[in-house]
Amino acid sequence: MAKITLEAARVNAGLTQAEMADKLGVSRELVIGFETGKREMRSAYLIAWAHITGFETDDLLLPLKYAKSVQ
Repeated sequence: MAKITLEAARVNAGLTQAEMADKLGVSRELVIGFETGKREMRSAYLIAWAHITGFETDDLLLPLKYAKSVQ
């Protein structure tokens, strides 16, 4: 499967930032921080994010500005 950003995975799952925060048990501000790369994500949150969105953890990327381009 192709790589996808945290934000894109959330949007693809039809969730708002507030809904994702609810599912993770964190604040919306923390979800924003994860998606923008301003907050470091613990592995437990990454695993939960993948489970909630239906993606594999290996397919989830940091925000696009931090992702390395493979060509």
